[in-house]
Amino acid sequence: MKGIIPEPVGRQPWQMLVPLILLVLFGAAVLYSAGGGDFSLYASSHLIRFIALSGVAAIITLMPKQFIKLIAYPVYVLVLLLLIAVEAVGALGGGSQRWLNLGIIVLQPSELMKPALVLALARFYDALPIGMINTWRALVPAGVVIGLPMGLVLLQPDLGTALAIMFGGAVVMFLAGLPLRWFVTAGLVGTVIAPLAYFFALQPYQQRRVTTFMDPESDPLGAGYHITQSKIAIGSGGLSGKGFGEGTQSHLNYLPEPHTDFVFATMAEEWGFVGGLLVLLAFFLILRWGLQVAWSAEDRFGRLLAAGLVATIFFYIAVNLMMVMGLAPVVGIPLPFMSHGGSSMLTNMICLGMLMMVNRWNRRPSGGRLL
Repeated sequence: MKGIIPEPVGRQPWQMLVPLILLVLFGAAVLYSAGGGDFSLYASSHLIRFIALSGVAAIITLMPKQFIKLIAYPVYVLVLLLLIAVEAVGALGGGSQRWLNLGIIVLQPSELMKPALVLALARFYDALPIGMINTWRALVPAGVVIGLPMGLVLLQPDLGTALAIMFGGAVVMFLAGLPLRWFVTAGLVGTVIAPLAYFFALQPYQQRRVTTFMDPESDPLGAGYHITQSKIAIGSGGLSGKGFGEGTQSHLNYLPEPHTDFVFATMAEEWGFVGGLLVLLAFFLILRWGLQVAWSAEDRFGRLLAAGLVATIFFYIAVNLMMVMGLAPVVGIPLPFMSHGGSSMLTNMICLGMLMMVNRWNRRPSGGRLL
């Protein structure tokens, strides 16, 4: 086979790329159906974004390790400045101020902060002496690095993205070896202040999402409408679904956001339990490959960077799936590689590009030069 397949093609991580491509194509089919059979409405832009951002991921893959270490902090600061700019001149949409209109593109800097934060923390803990990992020097600077973007994102307001930033950062801190008691203490403190945050920190619509999550049937035509209709769509799909293009919840406009946040419900209604299992299998293969990259990393920086990126993608998947099934409040997090949305696709393709970059570092012969 080595003589048949060109070496540059054969060394690509096909165990991740094949399920990724199939997932994106399946997502395009679901978006085609969600658009009422209009390919140009959602599906075409979904595929165009994937193809264009695959080029971005390919460029990231070629980055040398020393260069990535060099730009880790500047990239974080740049994205932080973009978040500050959002507060000053950001565009409004859907009751939130999350975007910067740069003319040729409309950018959501909070999405870029997820990989930027993981990169900065990986660089920080890579440079921190092991003997300091149990001291405040390992905790306070990292807490500031996480807290600043979280605070700015909460001002937008965007609770889901703020939680995603916190999750990615917490995973890197945990894997860096910080004492477990610190995380237990943080969890206990969070449990105590959660009621206070509910009453004094959350916006009214966010409070309604929490109460609706606890009892969606209490207001099925109001705050509980999204979750109720999503459950109906998923449940009505049964084992094999109603058939491609035959979903009634999305086509009759009962299911809100059938092409973005609730794309999994749109898929499950038409493809059923079998379709859901195939989607989960594709995600499992992608995440498993990412964990293998982290496990095989040659140094602390690569391990923390890869693991944090996997955690970021996992957060998207887990929260979206729990949300559409009524197991978590609706927080507006799209499903990676299936939902229609440029910012989500950009973030996840950057994460995959950086994972392929670490995978490339791992293949370097011992003592050899990474070309």
